[in-house]
Amino acid sequence: MNLAGTDLLDQEGLSADAIDLILDTAASFADILRRPVKKVPTLRGKSVVTLFYENSTRTRTSFEAAGKYMSADVINISGSTSSATKGESLRDTFLTLQALTADLVVMRTPHSGACHQAAEWVDVPVVNAGDGMHEHPTQGLLDLLTLREAKGHLDGLTVAIVGDIAHSRVARSNLWGLTRMGATVRLVGPSTLLPPDADRLPVEVYTDLRAGLEGVDVVNVLRLQLERQSSARFPTAREYSRLFGVTPDTLKAAKPDVLVLHPGPMNRGLEISADVADAPHALIERQVTNGVAVRMAVLYLLLGAS
Repeated sequence: MNLAGTDLLDQEGLSADAIDLILDTAASFADILRRPVKKVPTLRGKSVVTLFYENSTRTRTSFEAAGKYMSADVINISGSTSSATKGESLRDTFLTLQALTADLVVMRTPHSGACHQAAEWVDVPVVNAGDGMHEHPTQGLLDLLTLREAKGHLDGLTVAIVGDIAHSRVARSNLWGLTRMGATVRLVGPSTLLPPDADRLPVEVYTDLRAGLEGVDVVNVLRLQLERQSSARFPTAREYSRLFGVTPDTLKAAKPDVLVLHPGPMNRGLEISADVADAPHALIERQVTNGVAVRMAVLYLLLGAS
């Protein structure tokens, strides 16, 4: 399979073979991250632009690190410093980046579907680093890599995604990637925070936390995305934490060797307790490291390096 010159816009459209290729490639790049000198000439002469219209720590930094570790020239553009503040359209921004000879553009945007639209305007690969409430494919891929490393397989796992699923692009990418690789996915949260199309998705739905965690292999905890909620979806933060906060007590319903993921940033004491976040079975820091490896793999494969 050859992904050179293609876009990475979502996980819904990725085949199992494509996912395996990205994960296998990322696993090989993970070795580079363990070296004293994390530098290879793989993408020397290539230019990568990160265009972020939303704030980001993990995703933006890991894409930048991924490019630089492979010797690409990485150019960072924030929405607040781009010509969008002067009224420039997204189409003109992308055409300008292409004219400036960018080889690949990574974009984060608050608008669902904007990355797909941008990909139609330019000939260079576009990578979706999170578009509104749609998808965040590289986050989904790094979660898959983290679970495959820890469990040795993905097929047959039962994964509970807990929290604000309706507003989460991470949840969408995870559910498509996990089910494509043979896992069973449960969406767990209050009915007001479940997606309206949940009954049409390949998932099991629970509105009771303990029932949703019963016998699961993995719990992926999501933060409350208050910035995307147009109206109140639960009475109070304390009430949400009491009913849907993941704690050592609620994890007793899961398997004894349950693993815990969180895409970050965490709201400790709200959706996840500190003693769960810092426990040995929490793989949150490993997710961050694997994010660099996955993004190295994506840049490598899409830019057709050899």
